[in-house]
Amino acid sequence: MKKGAIPLTVDDYLAALPEESRVTLEKIRKTIKAAAPNATEVISYQIPVYKQHGMLVGFAAFKDHCSFFPGAKPVATYKDELKAYKTSKGTIRFPIGKPLPAALVKKLVKARIAENEAAFKKKAKKR
Repeated sequence: MKKGAIPLTVDDYLAALPEESRVTLEKIRKTIKAAAPNATEVISYQIPVYKQHGMLVGFAAFKDHCSFFPGAKPVATYKDELKAYKTSKGTIRFPIGKPLPAALVKKLVKARIAENEAAFKKKAKKR
Protein backbone atom coordinates (compact mmCIF):
# COMPACT_ATOMS: atom_id res chain seq x y z
CA MET A 1 0.00 0.00 0.00
CA LYS A 2 1.34 3.44 -0.90
CA LYS A 3 2.20 5.84 1.91
CA GLY A 4 -0.79 8.07 2.57
CA ALA A 5 -3.21 5.66 0.84
CA ILE A 6 -6.44 4.95 2.67
CA PRO A 7 -6.62 1.30 3.77
CA LEU A 8 -9.58 -0.67 2.42
CA THR A 9 -9.25 -3.63 4.78
CA VAL A 10 -7.83 -4.30 8.24
CA ASP A 11 -5.13 -6.40 6.60
CA ASP A 12 -4.16 -3.35 4.47
CA TYR A 13 -4.12 -1.17 7.59
CA LEU A 14 -1.88 -3.56 9.51
CA ALA A 15 0.43 -4.21 6.54
CA ALA A 16 1.20 -0.48 6.31
CA LEU A 17 2.38 -0.26 9.94
CA PRO A 18 5.93 -0.60 11.27
CA GLU A 19 6.56 -4.15 12.49
CA GLU A 20 6.33 -3.47 16.23
CA SER A 21 3.01 -1.61 15.88
CA ARG A 22 1.64 -4.31 13.56
CA VAL A 23 2.57 -7.14 15.96
CA THR A 24 1.04 -5.23 18.88
CA LEU A 25 -2.25 -4.62 17.08
CA GLU A 26 -2.42 -8.12 15.61
CA LYS A 27 -2.60 -9.42 19.20
CA ILE A 28 -5.46 -7.01 19.95
CA ARG A 29 -7.21 -8.06 16.72
CA LYS A 30 -6.95 -11.76 17.57
CA THR A 31 -8.44 -11.14 21.03
CA ILE A 32 -11.30 -9.05 19.63
CA LYS A 33 -12.16 -11.75 17.09
CA ALA A 34 -12.19 -14.40 19.83
CA ALA A 35 -14.41 -12.28 22.11
CA ALA A 36 -16.75 -11.13 19.33
CA PRO A 37 -16.88 -13.85 16.66
CA ASN A 38 -20.07 -12.41 15.15
CA ALA A 39 -18.69 -8.89 14.74
CA THR A 40 -18.01 -7.48 11.30
CA GLU A 41 -14.51 -6.12 10.69
CA VAL A 42 -14.43 -2.85 8.71
CA ILE A 43 -12.37 0.28 8.17
CA SER A 44 -14.13 3.36 9.52
CA TYR A 45 -12.52 6.77 9.91
CA GLN A 46 -9.43 5.10 8.39
CA ILE A 47 -8.96 2.72 11.34
CA PRO A 48 -10.01 -0.89 12.05
CA VAL A 49 -13.44 -1.06 13.68
CA TYR A 50 -15.66 -3.97 14.68
CA LYS A 51 -19.42 -3.67 14.38
CA GLN A 52 -22.19 -5.69 15.98
CA HIS A 53 -25.48 -3.84 16.33
CA GLY A 54 -23.49 -0.65 15.88
CA MET A 55 -19.89 0.26 16.59
CA LEU A 56 -18.30 -2.19 18.98
CA VAL A 57 -14.59 -1.36 19.32
CA GLY A 58 -11.71 -0.08 17.24
CA PHE A 59 -7.95 0.25 17.41
CA ALA A 60 -5.21 2.31 15.83
CA ALA A 61 -1.47 2.88 15.81
CA PHE A 62 0.10 6.29 16.16
CA LYS A 63 3.69 7.50 16.07
CA ASP A 64 4.41 6.90 19.76
CA HIS A 65 1.51 4.77 21.05
CA CYS A 66 -1.45 2.57 20.14
CA SER A 67 -5.07 3.16 21.11
CA PHE A 68 -8.05 0.92 21.77
CA PHE A 69 -11.51 2.45 21.44
CA PRO A 70 -14.16 0.53 23.43
CA GLY A 71 -16.46 3.51 24.04
CA ALA A 72 -17.08 5.62 27.11
CA LYS A 73 -19.13 3.21 29.25
CA PRO A 74 -16.59 0.33 29.36
CA VAL A 75 -13.74 2.77 30.07
CA ALA A 76 -15.73 4.16 33.02
CA THR A 77 -16.83 0.69 34.20
CA TYR A 78 -13.28 -0.71 34.23
CA LYS A 79 -11.48 2.48 35.30
CA ASP A 80 -9.77 0.70 38.23
CA GLU A 81 -8.29 -1.93 35.89
CA LEU A 82 -7.22 0.83 33.48
CA LYS A 83 -5.26 2.92 36.02
CA ALA A 84 -1.94 1.94 34.42
CA TYR A 85 -3.03 3.43 31.07
CA LYS A 86 -3.80 6.89 29.76
CA THR A 87 -7.52 7.07 29.14
CA SER A 88 -9.99 9.61 27.91
CA LYS A 89 -13.68 9.30 27.10
CA GLY A 90 -13.88 6.04 25.16
CA THR A 91 -10.13 5.70 24.49
CA ILE A 92 -7.29 3.72 26.08
CA ARG A 93 -3.71 4.53 25.07
CA PHE A 94 -0.94 1.97 25.52
CA PRO A 95 2.72 1.69 24.50
CA ILE A 96 3.74 0.17 21.17
CA GLY A 97 5.09 -3.30 21.93
CA LYS A 98 2.97 -3.70 25.07
CA PRO A 99 -0.58 -4.64 24.04
CA LEU A 100 -3.39 -4.49 26.54
CA PRO A 101 -3.78 -7.82 28.39
CA ALA A 102 -6.05 -10.18 26.44
CA ALA A 103 -8.30 -10.75 29.47
CA LEU A 104 -8.89 -6.99 29.77
CA VAL A 105 -9.62 -6.61 26.05
CA LYS A 106 -12.12 -9.49 26.28
CA LYS A 107 -13.89 -7.82 29.23
CA LEU A 108 -14.11 -4.52 27.37
CA VAL A 109 -15.39 -6.16 24.18
CA LYS A 110 -17.97 -8.23 26.08
CA ALA A 111 -19.13 -5.05 27.89
CA ARG A 112 -19.63 -3.34 24.51
CA ILE A 113 -21.50 -6.35 23.12
CA ALA A 114 -23.85 -6.27 26.11
CA GLU A 115 -24.31 -2.51 25.75
CA ASN A 116 -25.09 -2.78 22.03
CA GLU A 117 -27.41 -5.77 22.49
CA ALA A 118 -29.41 -3.91 25.15
CA ALA A 119 -29.78 -0.86 22.90
CA PHE A 120 -30.75 -3.06 19.94
CA LYS A 121 -33.43 -4.88 21.97
CA LYS A 122 -34.76 -1.58 23.29
CA LYS A 123 -35.11 -0.23 19.74
CA ALA A 124 -36.76 -3.47 18.57
CA LYS A 125 -39.40 -3.20 21.32
CA LYS A 126 -40.37 0.29 20.14
CA ARG A 127 -41.25 -0.98 16.64
